[in-house]
Amino acid sequence: MMTVGPKRWIVASLGLLFLLSLIVVSYREIATERRPTERPRPVVAAADRVCVDCHGRVTPSIVHQWEDSRHATRGIGCAACHGAKQRDPDAFVHYGVRIAAIVSPLDCSRCHQREFREQTGSRHADALALMRENDGDVARFVGAEPLGCQGCHGARVIATGAGQLDPTTWPNGGIGRINPDGSKGSCSACHTRHDFSLALARAPEACAKCHQGDDHAPAMDVYQESKHGARFREMHDEMNLGSSTWIVGRDYYAAPTCATCHMSATPSQPVTHDVGTRLGWTLRPVVSVRQAGWEDKRDAMVDVCLQCHADQWVQNYFTQFDAFVEDYNGRFAMPARQIMEALRRKGALTPAPFDEPIEYTYFALWSQAGRRGRMGAAMMGPYFVQWRGAYEVARVFYSELLPEAERLRPGITAPFVTTGARVTRARRPAPAATLGERR
Repeated sequence: MMTVGPKRWIVASLGLLFLLSLIVVSYREIATERRPTERPRPVVAAADRVCVDCHGRVTPSIVHQWEDSRHATRGIGCAACHGAKQRDPDAFVHYGVRIAAIVSPLDCSRCHQREFREQTGSRHADALALMRENDGDVARFVGAEPLGCQGCHGARVIATGAGQLDPTTWPNGGIGRINPDGSKGSCSACHTRHDFSLALARAPEACAKCHQGDDHAPAMDVYQESKHGARFREMHDEMNLGSSTWIVGRDYYAAPTCATCHMSATPSQPVTHDVGTRLGWTLRPVVSVRQAGWEDKRDAMVDVCLQCHADQWVQNYFTQFDAFVEDYNGRFAMPARQIMEALRRKGALTPAPFDEPIEYTYFALWSQAGRRGRMGAAMMGPYFVQWRGAYEVARVFYSELLPEAERLRPGITAPFVTTGARVTRARRPAPAATLGERR
C-alpha cells in the first residue's frame, strides 16, 4: 500500500509538469504573436536603388511604408512617382536626379486614368473653390487658412524655384489642393503615403480628418452615433477592408463605412471616385439644393441601401429625410437668408464680412446647427437631427436672429416669417419605380 509521502510527491510532480507545459505553450503563443507578419517582397528597380538605400537610412519609415505597398511588389518606385521633367514648375535636381516633391493626381493618372477623371470632376477636387463660398470668409478673417481650413480644402501651392515651395501654401494635403502642374486634388488625402493602403482609405477614420466636428461637417460624429458606426466598431475584423474588389454583400456585409455608401462597388454598380455620384441633395449651402439629375443619383444611393435593407424601409427613410430638409429650407433657411439680404440692401450691415454679431448668429444657424441637423437626417443620427440640429436651428432663429434683425431695422422680419411653428407632414412614399427600381 502506497504511503502518503509518495502520493504527495507524485501529485506535486504532475502539477509541476502541467505548469511547465502551460509555460511552454504560452511562450510559443507569445513568440508567434511577436513574429513579424510576412511582408510582400519589394521589387526595387535600378532607378530606385540609390533612393531606397539612402532614404532607408535618412527616412526609414517612408521606405518601410513603401515596401509594404502594392506599388513595391510591382516595381513602382520613387522615380515612377517623383520623377519630373525640366519644365515642371516644382522640379529640382536631387543628387543628380530631377524630381518633384509633390505627386499630383496628374502624375497618378499615368496609371490610374479612370480614377483621375472621376476625381477631377468631383466635389473633392473643387473643395478649395467651395471654401470661398458662404462661410469661407470666416477662414480668411481669423487667419486660420494654412493649418485650418486649407488642411482639408487644400491650398494653391506656389513653387518659388529650385524645388522650393512657398511655406504659406506647403505642406498641404487638402483634397482640393491646386498643384503646381495645374491639376486639382491630392490622392494622398485618402490614400495615405507611402503604403497607399486600400484598407485605410475605406475606413471611416480616413474621412474623419475633415468630415468631423460639432460645427459644419459632423459626418463622422453622426456615423459614430448611428448603428452603422456601432456595427463597424464591433465587427471591424469582419470588414475585409483590404479586399481587391470590396463589393458590399459579397466581400463583406458586417457594416457600411463612408466609402461603402459614397464610393465603393455594389453588385450592380462600380466603384467611383466622384463622391457626388450618389447624392441627390447638396446640404452644404444655406438652403439645401436638389442636384441636377438627382433622381438618378438617388437611385444609385438606394442601390447601396438595398444591399442590407428592405425596399419599403429604404423608400420611407428617404421620404422622412426629404421632408426634414424641405421643412428646414422653408421654415428657417430661406427666411433667414431673405432677412440677411434685406438688411444688407437697407444698409444695416457693412460690406465687410463677419464684423457684426448678427453675421455670426446667421452662421451658427445654417452652417453649424443647420448642417448638423441635415447630416444627422441623412445618416441616421437622431441626436444630431433633434437636439444638435432642429432644436438649435429654431432656438437661434427665434431667440437670436429675429430679435437682432429687428433691433437693426424694426419691422424688417415681418414679410419673411410666419407666426407660429408650421408642421410639415411627411409625404406619402414615392412609388418603388422612383426610388428603387429605376435602373
